[in-house]
Formats: sequence, C-alpha cells, structure tokens
Amino acid sequence: MLFRGRQQIVICVVAGAIVGGFVLFRYLPLQQRIEAVESLFVGTQIAVAKASAEGEQLPALKEQLLGLQRTVGSYEVSVPCHRNLGVFLRQIADLMDEHNLKEQLVAPGEEIKGDVLNCIAVKMECKGKLTQIFEFYRRLQKLDRLVRVEQVRLVNGSDFGDEASMQTKAIIYYRPDEN
Repeated sequence: MLFRGRQQIVICVVAGAIVGGFVLFRYLPLQQRIEAVESLFVGTQIAVAKASAEGEQLPALKEQLLGLQRTVGSYEVSVPCHRNLGVFLRQIADLMDEHNLKEQLVAPGEEIKGDVLNCIAVKMECKGKLTQIFEFYRRLQKLDRLVRVEQVRLVNGSDFGDEASMQTKAIIYYRPDEN
C-alpha cells in the first residue's frame, strides 16, 4: 500500500512534468507564433485597405498629371533657347501698330542670367484708348513667348477723355545655350 501510494505520486509528478513540459515547450511557443501570425495578418489587411484607398485616388492623380503636362507642355516653345530679343521687340511694336497705339516706346532693360533661365526686362509705353490698350494686353498674352507683366501704370489724359497713357514693365525668358 505504501508502494502503491508512492507509485501514484510518481505517476502524478511525471504526468505534471509532462503537462508542464508540453505547456512550457509546445503550447506557449505555438501561442506566440499564432499571435505573431494574427498580428501580421491584421497588418497585411491594413496595408491592403490603405493600398485600395490609394488606388481609388489614382484616376484623380492621373487627371491632375495630365493637366500639369498640358500646362508645362508648351514650356519648350514659350521659353526659347535664344534671346531673339529683336524679334520680340518687333512683335510688340507690330501689336501696338495693329491696335493704333501712339507714342510707342519699346526698350529692353536689364538682363539677368541664371543657370536654368535667363530673363530680360522690357519697358513698354504708349498712348491710346483703354479698349485698344486692353486688346493689346489680350494679344500680348497669346504670344508664343512667355511674358510676365510685372508693372502696369495707366494714367488718364489731362482732359479726362477716353485716351490714356500706358507704362508697362514686362519680363521675357529664354533658356541659356547648352554649349
């Protein structure tokens, strides 16, 4: 009976050791792996949802890119490689003549050179009716060359008629020669 009691204790200790070893060496590591896989799965689901949401934005971004390409597409044409200042000044004088503007002055100013773009200030003065001056500006915007108007000064005549004096400072751009 004493032997039988010890035998039961030994069986219980061995069974406890087996259960403890199973829990410690098999169940707990597998549980940690399961948690890691579940965490990875949740992270993957979040990444897929985020990519799906970003994928829905692709058509809008594509449209925006096409708009920017249309805007920038004429850059090569509107910013020539050469100064062509004489040609531009002649175009301005012709526009002024076309709109019957009087007392014309078109003169180049300071030239600023940069690495990517060079620019030349151009001073323009004339007199005419406001409608003629505004038409001149409308046509100036439609020129093939990029022109930035920095200052405009319109002064009404001393008799307060429909004639005004216009003074403008504009900037034209050109790309430096690559050689």
